[in-house]
Amino acid sequence: MKKLIILAATFFITSPVIFAQGKAGKKDTTVHASYYTCPMHPDVVSSKPGKCPKCGMDLNLSTKEQMKLNVTKTYACPIHVDVTSNKPGKCPKCGKIMTLSPKEKMKAEAVKLYTCSMHPDVTSDKPGNCPKCGMALTEKK
Repeated sequence: MKKLIILAATFFITSPVIFAQGKAGKKDTTVHASYYTCPMHPDVVSSKPGKCPKCGMDLNLSTKEQMKLNVTKTYACPIHVDVTSNKPGKCPKCGKIMTLSPKEKMKAEAVKLYTCSMHPDVTSDKPGNCPKCGMALTEKK
């Protein structure tokens, strides 16, 4: 009987520590929202792309969301791995076209991205048309 009481007491004392350790390793699974605004009416905010109810213009990613996209994109030279940039262009060392970094390629594989062939800065997670020129967005490979 005495062993059972000691065992139960030990379990109750150590259980918060065990469960706390399990929580520390959890990943962030919350869905973070993107917000779209009208360029002419910044007070119009939507959680999905569409048309402005006031003027009918296409809703664009909010300035904050656009900054997040610009910060997360990283381009690298295929030969000089140490040369990186946050916009596409040519490598200053060898002149080769800079491509998405390996990390960005893995992100693109996990989430299908669509882009305009004329405007590579325009990306979307759904197929559709480019807001700048109206061309169909193609899947980024």
